[in-house]
Formats: sequence, structure tokens, C-alpha cells
Amino acid sequence: MTDQTKDRVVIFDTTLRDGEQSPGATMTHAEKLEIAGLLDEMGVDIIEAGFPIASDGDFNAVSEIAKNAENSVICGLARANFKDIDRCWEAVQHAKRPRIHTFIGTSPLHRAIPNLTQDEMADKIHDTVTHARNLCDNVQWSPMDATRTEWDYLARVVEIAIKAGATTINIPDTVGYTAPVESADLIRRLIEEVPGADEVVFATHCHNDLGMATANALAAVAGGARQIECTINGLGERAGNTALEEVVMAMKVRSDIMPFYTEIDATKLMHISRRVATVSGFNVQFNKAIVGKNAFAHESGIHQDGMLKNAETFEIMRPEDVGLTETNIVMGKHSGRAALRSKLSDLGIELADNQLNDVFVRFKELADRKKEVFDDDLIALVTAGENTEEDQLVLKSLRVVCGTSGQAEAEMVMTIEGVEKTASQQGDGPVDATFKAVRELHPNTAHLSLYQVHAVTEGTDAQATVSVRLEEDGNIATGQSADTDTVVASAKAYINALNRLLVRRDKVGQDQREISYKDVS
Repeated sequence: MTDQTKDRVVIFDTTLRDGEQSPGATMTHAEKLEIAGLLDEMGVDIIEAGFPIASDGDFNAVSEIAKNAENSVICGLARANFKDIDRCWEAVQHAKRPRIHTFIGTSPLHRAIPNLTQDEMADKIHDTVTHARNLCDNVQWSPMDATRTEWDYLARVVEIAIKAGATTINIPDTVGYTAPVESADLIRRLIEEVPGADEVVFATHCHNDLGMATANALAAVAGGARQIECTINGLGERAGNTALEEVVMAMKVRSDIMPFYTEIDATKLMHISRRVATVSGFNVQFNKAIVGKNAFAHESGIHQDGMLKNAETFEIMRPEDVGLTETNIVMGKHSGRAALRSKLSDLGIELADNQLNDVFVRFKELADRKKEVFDDDLIALVTAGENTEEDQLVLKSLRVVCGTSGQAEAEMVMTIEGVEKTASQQGDGPVDATFKAVRELHPNTAHLSLYQVHAVTEGTDAQATVSVRLEEDGNIATGQSADTDTVVASAKAYINALNRLLVRRDKVGQDQREISYKDVS
């Protein structure tokens, strides 16, 4: 490797693979393509597009992402067997820059699952990495649960993978067990002591079970790692992963200690963060670093006074750095398409003409109900609860009567696979009656495990964003929608979750769920 390659830190985004493994975060085919396009456009070096062997849907998504990517390396995940690796290569081979990522659990706990001895696993690693390298000249190998693998054995299998042709060695902290000083020391020691380590890129993949994922990732870079694996909003298994936004901004703000990194278009961070939150159904917490609603909010009088005198007293980065631009354009019912396009562009949202026309119609409807449409309103309007061609269930109309006398009543018209159907139901409240009407029109046994409402902006005319999570026969799906009418938003979110559940049923069988949730780092 050249000195430049050794110094440069690259970003490996696994939102579409590890992120989608969060129970309930499954994305549709169109959504995966959209997110991949945004990541490619934003400047992410490597996109792990999915797990091709997991399902036909995942294979098709990875394959199409590979064909469409302009800049990023497109990577697929494969377990340590020839069938997985062949299927992975079949999906990614269309990319301008393809990569195969193969892995196996090397800790004592993980070796016990397939009942392999150290020698048997070492042979398997040699054979599968060699097979992958014979297909593709860009091969990544991961010893899953590396931070709980015995040092001597970890060093041994890393050397085997390098000799077999791996070009990137990823060291996963699969269960978020390690601490920053350990993370740095482990990478440093591997680079110093394993033969051939100076000829490959070392990567770090950190989970957030103890809240140290980003700290561990940056520490690994200090130890010599030159690839950081992360996800948008830190989405991922259990407590999630290293968040891409935190890595990008930490490297920008602390360039004195992290001087070499991939240039990411940080102004697009806010938009892609919100978009991933919408399609995954996982809201960004208000106090989330960088992209949370309160990340640049100041309520304390001391803080407010300091901010008025010099913003740097309490902010180490500018809101504009993450797409929170200030503008004099006030959006309202008299605003035209040009103003809407300009405002959306400021927010990092670029729409084709037909998309803009659709959004403009909804914008006018919203502007007629609100005095002023704020940035967050527009983001919610563009992204939350939109119908797609894949949706089997579509809300056509809803009328609700409620008050202090008697039960609430809901009258609903819904299109089911193109056929309009009508239902009337009573309930303990308007939302209860509405959900009962949905269940009458589309009978299901899904359990409502989450119902959450929050206002997008302030005021009595604020849009409400509603999130719904449904569980049925081991499948989990989430839905989200925004509207100035909370009950309408609730109905759309519930129907959106049902549509996702239908997609989930078609996409993942029991065997595929086991692959998705049990066999990945």
C-alpha cells in the first residue's frame, strides 16, 4: 500500500445490512435503492448493500444497487461457505467496484456453535477466503466476536486470511464489549505482530451495547485502523452501531488528531438521517448527537446569552455543517414551486419534477392548514408515510366523531389491492375506533407493540408524527406518518405498518430470519 492509502480513513456504511437487521427496520426494495443512492451521492466509500443469500429480495436489491452505483464500492455479506460466497459474487459482480465480505465467528462461544476445532475453523477460513479472492480482487474478512477471541488464535486466523488473499481485515466488537483503550491496543498489536498486516487495511466494526461504539471506532483509528464501519443514526442490532454522523463530524471537528479521512458531504447528513428514520420506522432521539432535534437547541439562560455573543461558546460545529441552513425564505400558502424547490435543496433534498409536483400539492394542502410551514414540516411532508406502488392498502378517506358523550365513531374508506371498501367502527377513543375500522377492512392478528405521537413543530397547528410497530408470527414492522390531524396520521402509520408487514411476510421465511439475525457480525 502507498503512504496515502495507509493514512486515509474510509467509511464503510452498513445501514442496508446491519442497520436493516434491527427488528422492525426492514426496508422495501425501492427504499433500499433510494438510501443506497443517497449514500453513493454523499460520498460514502463502501456500501454494504445487503446479505444476498438471505432472500431473493435481498439479492435483487444488492444486485440493482451494484448496477446503479456511480462512486461507492458495493459490498455484499457472505458466511464462510462457498454457496454464500457464490451468491454474493453473483449480486455484486455488476458493480464498477465490487467487494465480497465473508465472516465466521472465532471466539470460543462462536466456535462451539458449528462444533469446530481451532484447526478445522482455520482450514475453513483459508478455503473460503481463497474462494472469494478467486472471484473478486477486493475481499474483506471478519472474525466475528473478535474482541472475545483468544489473542493467539485471533492473530493466527488473521494471518491465514491475509495469506489467502483478504485485502481488508475487519475486527468486529460484535457484542459491544470492549473499551476504547482496548480497541486501540488490539488493532495496534495486530498490525505490529501479524505477518503481512502492513499490506492490508484494518477495519473496525463497533456495536453500542455499552454506549462506546463511536469512541471505540475512533480509538481503533488511533491504533491504525483505516476503515470505520458505521450506520446512519447508529441503526443496527440491539443498541445499534457506530453512527456515521458522529464519525464524520468528530473527524471534522478534531482534525488535529484525525487528519486523514474521506470527505463526506456533511450537508446531506440531516436529510439522509431523517429519511432513514422514516423508512426504518426508528425515530431519531431528540438529544442524539449531530442529527437530533435538540443537538443545536439552547434553553438555559447562560447558554442563550453566550450563543448571542458568540456561537462558539456553546457549539463546536455549525448547524450548517449538517444541513441545518438558515434562510429568509418563509414557506406558506403563497409560496410557489421555485421557492419550494429552493427550500428543499437547502435541506439537502433534490426531487425530480414529477416528485416535486406531488410534494407541491401536499405542501399547498398543509399550508392551507398552517400559518407557516417550517423545515421539519417539509422533511416530514416529503418522507413520512408516503404511499408507494408496492402498497396493497391505501387510505382514501376517514371521518371521526368523538367527544364527551358516548363512544368515538370512525368511518373509513380504504383501497385494498385496487378495490375500495368501507367500514364503520366504534371505540374507546378516535384512534381506537380508527384502528378497529382498519382491522375490519383488513383482518389481521398483528399485535400493536408501539404507538407513539410527537409534534413535528410547535403550535396547535403543528403536524403530528405517529409511529406504529406491529408484530405478527415473529415478523415485526413499523410505520410512520405525519399530518396536522393526529388521527389521520395514526391511521396512515398503522396502514403503513401493515403494508410493511405484508412485504415482510413475502420477503423473509423462517429459515431466512435465522440467517438474518443469528449469523451476522
